[in-house]
Amino acid sequence: MAEVNRVGMLTGGGDAPASNGVIRAVTMKCIEDYGYEVLGIRRGWGGLLDPKPDSIQELGVENVRYILEEGGTILYSSRTNPYKEEGDAEKVVNNMKEFGIDALVAIGGDDTLGVAKRLHDDFGVQLVGCPKTIDNDLSATDTTFGYDTAVAIATEAIDRVRTTARSHERVMVVEIMGRHAGWITWGAGVAGAANVTLIPEVEPDLDVITDLFKKRTERGDKWGVIAVSEGVTLSEEYITQSVERDEFGHVQLGGIGQTLAGEIKERTGIDTRHVVLGHLQRGGTPTAHDRILSTRYGLRAAEAIKNAEWGQMVALRGNDIVTVSLAEATGETKTVPEDLYEAAATFFG
Repeated sequence: MAEVNRVGMLTGGGDAPASNGVIRAVTMKCIEDYGYEVLGIRRGWGGLLDPKPDSIQELGVENVRYILEEGGTILYSSRTNPYKEEGDAEKVVNNMKEFGIDALVAIGGDDTLGVAKRLHDDFGVQLVGCPKTIDNDLSATDTTFGYDTAVAIATEAIDRVRTTARSHERVMVVEIMGRHAGWITWGAGVAGAANVTLIPEVEPDLDVITDLFKKRTERGDKWGVIAVSEGVTLSEEYITQSVERDEFGHVQLGGIGQTLAGEIKERTGIDTRHVVLGHLQRGGTPTAHDRILSTRYGLRAAEAIKNAEWGQMVALRGNDIVTVSLAEATGETKTVPEDLYEAAATFFG
């Protein structure tokens, strides 16, 4: 086990509000309490796979002291997969040695942390993971930072389109991020009092939805709001924007809102429009909840480095920040359980 003097840190995958909270906390804790040097690695795993002149940034306390309220990540991000091409993982490890990085904090979701697990298992890389995804779909942690902000943004969008829906007597379909797990849509649907909430975990029944809006029309409510996850399917295939896949094999989803709006209009005769929130859910200032959670994650990640808790991810369990193995963290997708969806369904109509 190598002694730690210099700690590297990167953010990978889609950006999430409060990523800078982790960067700030790790940097300040490592420097002020442990005396480590901290290097920021720009553009995720790409910064170690194919380093550019600006790929490595020395981080000091003054670089990060006031970044907590900033959205995005000051280290930039990418969806680079070091295991896509043979020999690339070895390049990452060798470049870590070249830069004198003794330990690494990998901030990301399932893909980023899946790579981290493999690097630890295959090469013994000394690293700690931190859960970053607005989708809240990482197992082994109660909540991921960024989720609360995404739900707040989606909820506000539902609140706003409701006034338009009611004023123009139309149905508004709000398409929300969520490939395999509908946590954001579920949260926003409940908080925003959507008339129907559709998530990937539950196959939609268009006949039931049609009857619901027909009944609303009969009682004089010829309008409504539907919250739908982008990963919802009306057949067995995703609705996508492109056939191209990223380096982890994911297609770019998009279009379920428009498709569903067309179905509702045809079946009910009600004017129906759709709104795609897209990257609005990722951007902007993080909520106070996410700022606090990311700070606690970052402090615990720095502590895990100090304690040599390699191959672990920091996680929220109840009110405690603990560490769990990356194997457990990335073992399965955390989806919305049936009882929570049934709770939301109570208010459909």
